[in-house]
Amino acid sequence: MSEPCVYTVSVQAHYDAAHFLVHYHGKCERLHGHRYVVDVAVQTSELNEAGIAFDFVDLKRELRILADSLDHQLLNELPQFEGVETSAENQARWFYGELKKRLPAPLAGGLLYARVWETPTQWAQYGPAGAPLPTPRSPEL
Repeated sequence: MSEPCVYTVSVQAHYDAAHFLVHYHGKCERLHGHRYVVDVAVQTSELNEAGIAFDFVDLKRELRILADSLDHQLLNELPQFEGVETSAENQARWFYGELKKRLPAPLAGGLLYARVWETPTQWAQYGPAGAPLPTPRSPEL
């Protein structure tokens, strides 16, 4: 008996932004910035007639639009984070939710996670509870 397998496609984008955490006590409560990297993954069990799961171009375009909207911004001043801490966790949740709304149904249905890297060694991920955790690795910055 063979185990069920799927194809996973992932893309990355980056944005430079500043933020501060209101309800945190420590150095992150002060204004500071990051070169954030966001990566998202989609899964499917089928390939199309071209032998691909999903077109990287389509997924990257939508992710880049979202990342560009945060680039060189003070995240705390943006409407999408009004009343919400601008933590990497909440940024990952925002990317996931926005992509679910923006992507065509087959892509949105296969959305596995959104992961936001604050540094090359730390990230936060948002997605369905059953989603597998990809092997941690440092993104190319």
